[in-house]
Amino acid sequence: MLDSLIVPLLVTTDLPPEADLAEFGDLLTGAARTLERDGSSYPAFLAGKVFWLDQPGSADAPGDLRFAALLGYLAASGSEHVARNVVADARKAISAAVDSRYGDLGAATPAVMAIRATDVRERTPSPALFVETADALPELVAVTKPYT
Repeated sequence: MLDSLIVPLLVTTDLPPEADLAEFGDLLTGAARTLERDGSSYPAFLAGKVFWLDQPGSADAPGDLRFAALLGYLAASGSEHVARNVVADARKAISAAVDSRYGDLGAATPAVMAIRATDVRERTPSPALFVETADALPELVAVTKPYT
């Protein structure tokens, strides 16, 4: 069995109103596939649900941004990891991906933070869209699935 750390995670940012929620979810989960710390990389897996935090059409004028979020679980391989560092590594990777994709459209750097597992279960709206890291290590997928 693979040693791993699983961290309940919240990611939230503003996006252009025409942004596609599935694409946003794929961007987040793809960014979390490989994380880096001190010049070394390690595999990770992010699974969760993405959703809008505001109502459709809530942007008042063209160019106004909407707020999107992901609630889920981040698994990182290796027994030496601590949650604070894994979240910091995920924040760095996710922020770079969101900035690369949406930065020129006015999106802010996303908030990426560890939360309680009960918050993931209780606060994820039912119509949210499930997303997960494609081509992740099967062992990371297997240890995370019971949580999702």
